[in-house]
Amino acid sequence: MPYTAIDNVVIEQGIHDIEPIAAHPMGRIVVATDGLYGVGEFVYLRGVASTVIGDLVIFDQSTGNTTRAVAGSRGPCAVAMSACVALQFGWYQISGAAIVRTNTAVNNASPYVTAGAGLIDDAVVATDKIDGARYKTADGSPAAGFAILQLARPALNGNG
Repeated sequence: MPYTAIDNVVIEQGIHDIEPIAAHPMGRIVVATDGLYGVGEFVYLRGVASTVIGDLVIFDQSTGNTTRAVAGSRGPCAVAMSACVALQFGWYQISGAAIVRTNTAVNNASPYVTAGAGLIDDAVVATDKIDGARYKTADGSPAAGFAILQLARPALNGNG
């Protein structure tokens, strides 16, 4: 079931869609709901090369630029809702239950960024913990290579 905006907000571009021309101001935040995953918050941003659905990105809210997160990244982060690559615009999830790409994960573990761009796991690495996020399923649920990550406006702050 696709996400639909709530609170009488009209969005010009679907949560899972990408567009070559920005349909919203960079950094716009909307609240939307899905019948399976519930309510989430989404921020509108510019894509970056090689982004795939479920990638973790860091972003600059004033410019809307994204970077696929890797070990050592810093800043607010979000999960790509589409394969939003360079010269495209789309929505990224910042709160709620998000489907994220992962190497390994166990339910209720803390997530960490890895050396693989956009990919996270539960292996403890000093300074690479994702604050404001927690695994809610193990790797493989809802599909191989993915897990559900509970987001609360996550950030990479250099914590371990």
